[in-house]
Formats: sequence, C-alpha cells, structure tokens
Amino acid sequence: MPAKKYLRDITLTHPKFLQTLVENRRIFNLRNCELNVFESYKEAYRVPLTFSDLVITSMVRGKKVMHLPGREAFDYLPGETVIVPAGETMIIDFPEAASVNPTQCIALAVDEHYIHDTLHYLDEYYNSAMDEPNQWKLELSQYHLNNDTVLAELINRLIRICSGTDVVKNVYADLNLKELLIRIIQSQHLQRLPQESERNSNGSRIHFVLHYIHEHLTERIPVDLLSRKAYLSRNIFFKWFKEQFGITPLEYINRERIRMAKQLLSDERLSIADVGFQCGFNDVNYFVRLFRKSEGVTPGAYQEMCSRND
Repeated sequence: MPAKKYLRDITLTHPKFLQTLVENRRIFNLRNCELNVFESYKEAYRVPLTFSDLVITSMVRGKKVMHLPGREAFDYLPGETVIVPAGETMIIDFPEAASVNPTQCIALAVDEHYIHDTLHYLDEYYNSAMDEPNQWKLELSQYHLNNDTVLAELINRLIRICSGTDVVKNVYADLNLKELLIRIIQSQHLQRLPQESERNSNGSRIHFVLHYIHEHLTERIPVDLLSRKAYLSRNIFFKWFKEQFGITPLEYINRERIRMAKQLLSDERLSIADVGFQCGFNDVNYFVRLFRKSEGVTPGAYQEMCSRND
C-alpha cells in the first residue's frame, strides 16, 4: 500500500472554549455540506456518533478505534479516511487521548440530494460511450481508505474553504466537493476491479486489460500495446483508462510493480537490483526513486524493516 498522505494540522480549540473533553465539536455549515471538527482530550470508550447524512471522515491527529455495524473493529489513524452511510452509528474508543495527546478528526457531512444529483450528472455527461458504460457510484462496502496526495489535498482545501470567510465559499466548496466524490469513487474502483479481473479476465474491456497487465508485469508494457488490446486508439485508451481510475496506465503499472516489489523485499537474500529487475524495472535508480516516492522509504530501508519484523 502506498505511503499515506497526512492532512495539514488544524488549530486546536483554545482550552477556555472547550465544551467537553470528549468529541468537542466545531461546526461550519454550508449549503451542501457541513464540516465538523472533533477533538478529544481524555481517554474514553464506546462513544456513539451518528449523522443524518453520508459522512466523509478523515483523521488529523491521534488514534481512535472504530466499531461500525457488521464489521470488525479497526484502528483509525492519521492519513486515513472512512466513509459512513447516513444514519449508521459509529461507536468510537479513544484509548490514547489526553490533554497532551488529543485526537482530532474531521467529518464532512454531505447532503444526500447533492450526492444523487452529482452522480446522475456524471452518469449523464462523463460516462464512457463504449460498449460497457461505467456507472458512477459510491461503494459503501469500501469504506476505509488511505489518503493519497490528491485526496489529502482536496480534503485540506475543503477544510480551508468551509472554515474560511470568503463570501463565495459555497461555490468553491461545491466545485471541490464534486472532485472529492469523483476521486473517492475512482480510488474505490482502483481497489475493486483488479480483484474482479483475476476471477473473470473477459468480464469487460477493462477487466481484460487489467488481467493482461498483471500477467505481464515483469515485461515491458507499452501503452500502444494496451490500447490495441482494448481495441481503442492510443489517445482514447489513455483518456478512458484515466477516467476509470484517476491515474494513467503507466502510473497503474508502476503502482502494481511496487506492490510486487514489496512482497519480494521480504526476502533479505534478494538484492535491490534483483527485486527491481524481477518487477520489470530495467533501471535500478529509477526503481529506487519510484519506490521512495510511493512508500516514503527506499527499497533498502523497507527490506531492513521487514527483516526486523521476522
């Protein structure tokens, strides 16, 4: 999994303005969304929280343990985002919260009609006109995401807009909220489709292309070849692929090669050059740069961390 991208720090509430030490809440209400900033300053357990709208939450600092209906409890940490359906009660633990180590989390509640209208608009105007149209939808089963650079930047921007005083902030929020929804859908799509392509490589054009990429990761995979496999021109293929996932074909290929490299690096007998070549990188320096950009550490440092955990 690529390195998580953290949100920028949000100024904590001054102690004299705190109304409670557990889930102290600041609210910034806009036309189509409501930004909530929650802070906890003491240890607490089994704290319920429910929103009447779908909510996009993201951790800023500290640690929570989340209990969602029908799912196993999980640690919720900075650099992560969780999507919770309207009306679903979160039960939250704060095992490490303290005055010197507060937790802080944002919750962006989004109007149901706004989400419906946005998805309908995307289906109407930004869907592929090919033989297998992609329906734009939020997958509520894929609720726990690691923030990538774009997702973190969008959430940071929305926090700044919602908490600001600009007279046209509803317009700015509307534009950024649409992009945030699109990026989340693409991120979910990116998680789901490769698994489907392993089970059914001929399920659709995109399943076939992803299956081919995974079967030939160690080889050179030119975009021209992929476009021919998809029976599309190079330009249309490039646009179509990025529409599906929000990243280019090369970015996807490199992402999957880095994933493979992480598995191989758990074997300390393999050199960094060997791992790079086995994952389709002909230039070991390029492999090292790409790995560090993705994971935040070099392949050598990653291999060392793996060996320490054995």
